[in-house]
Amino acid sequence: MSEGPIIDVRGVWKRFGATEVLKGIDLSINKSDVTCIIGPSGSGKSTLLRCIAFLEEYSEGEIYIEGELLGFAQEGGKRRRVSEAEVARVRRNVGFVFQQFNLWPHMTALENVAAPLRLARGIAGDEAARRAGAMLEKVGLSARAGAYPSQLSGGQQQRVGIARALAMEPHIMLFDEPTSALDPELVGEVLQVMRDLAGEGMTMAVVTHEMGFAAQVADTVVFLDHGRIAASGSPEEVFRRDPNPRLRQFLQNYFDRNVFWQSEEGAAS
Repeated sequence: MSEGPIIDVRGVWKRFGATEVLKGIDLSINKSDVTCIIGPSGSGKSTLLRCIAFLEEYSEGEIYIEGELLGFAQEGGKRRRVSEAEVARVRRNVGFVFQQFNLWPHMTALENVAAPLRLARGIAGDEAARRAGAMLEKVGLSARAGAYPSQLSGGQQQRVGIARALAMEPHIMLFDEPTSALDPELVGEVLQVMRDLAGEGMTMAVVTHEMGFAAQVADTVVFLDHGRIAASGSPEEVFRRDPNPRLRQFLQNYFDRNVFWQSEEGAAS
């Protein structure tokens, strides 16, 4: 494994036709760090995460996963798109949790977790079921292993989605607004699983609107605005000290200014 950042995004642009969604993103994430990506709707947060997983092909720049260039090869100063097999090899240690749960409705929770192990990793049925059961226990759902998605709450379905990603034994977990589709009372159970993963040293990049989670768990908070990184730093730096007026305006939608924004007068006292 590379001694450098486990995720290294260098000058990445993403265009959809004439629309520039990402505009020269530079972002490094070290092993065991939690990076929370925040920003208004349409700022490019989910697109950035999908580029890191190569679910979207970035238009320009470079993304390295554990020291290996993702999606392209450099030849004679030009980049060449590599095969899907090579893409899969480089991102083999990356797990992705989507906004929607994306569970197979005709499979039980256990089967939803075990199926990728059988299909993508070629693991035998009994061993796949054993691993799936262990992952469901990890997210607190061992008692619901035989339930179908329609019999589970939204929070439980998302925890099955997390278990499915964890079963592949990733080194990196990417979360794309994992609580956005949940009723408010179900958000906490998903965030607790994520807190536990962070405590275990899992490298995580999380697109989120849960500012309390970002403030408590993140090592680094990145604020995206109009496809650019407008602010980046520790939660203390971003939430309380960064003077960027656009960031302050955004945060006032979530936090009481007197608690989460440290004015110049407060900082000086």
